[in-house]
Amino acid sequence: MYSLDINFLKDRPIYQEKPGKKPGNKLPSGSLTPIYIGVTLGLCLPVFVATGWWILQAKNSELEQNIAQLDQENKKLDAEIGNINKIREETKKIKAETQSLVTVFDQIRPWSAMLQDLRDRIPATVQISNIKQIPPTPAADGKPSNNPAGGIVINGLARSFNDVNDFLLVLQQSRFLKSSESKIISANLVDAPLPPTTKTSTNNIPIKPPQVVNYSIQSSLSDVPASELIRELEQKGTVGLVTRIRSMQQIGVIPK
Repeated sequence: MYSLDINFLKDRPIYQEKPGKKPGNKLPSGSLTPIYIGVTLGLCLPVFVATGWWILQAKNSELEQNIAQLDQENKKLDAEIGNINKIREETKKIKAETQSLVTVFDQIRPWSAMLQDLRDRIPATVQISNIKQIPPTPAADGKPSNNPAGGIVINGLARSFNDVNDFLLVLQQSRFLKSSESKIISANLVDAPLPPTTKTSTNNIPIKPPQVVNYSIQSSLSDVPASELIRELEQKGTVGLVTRIRSMQQIGVIPK
């Protein structure tokens, strides 16, 4: 026979399970701070990212404006540099033209000063018939002559050959001429020319005129600048040229 084993104690209220509570769904016990921190970080991170992006955009916009401003300033500077270079080229050209003009001006040899120098140097026994200027001789390679002033040829009469030599020696001391290129190119004995009123005979006896030396001296004009001949030019009375040279020296166009 089977027997029934009934436990009525389980039907008592204290043994009944409370409704709404299930085992396995209990919240963890302990501090919730890490959870709050994680939630806060999760909410703040997008805000930080958005703020950083906005700042970067603002900086990029500011940099683009600065770049555009710098480009404009660069264009202005390029234009100004171009103008400066143009002014420099014009200044260089003007300086070159001025220097060429000064060079030509500094090579001027006033004939009045050179003739006065010859008058002061010619011996009493020598006469000058004429002075002829000769053009400069071009160089062998076809280039312009080193002495663009050229030279002179002095023709005249002297009492003797020694007088001609003495005249050559004093000419070689002149700063208006090149001493190394001063030389006698001809010297011949000829009858001295007589004045038209002089009688050539007395009682049908012809009078033979004395003999003199017909000479020809050639020399090159000095290539010393006129600014270095101020003393000589003043002594020969060339005041105008000396005044101009000194004015240009004060300006600085010609060195002192």
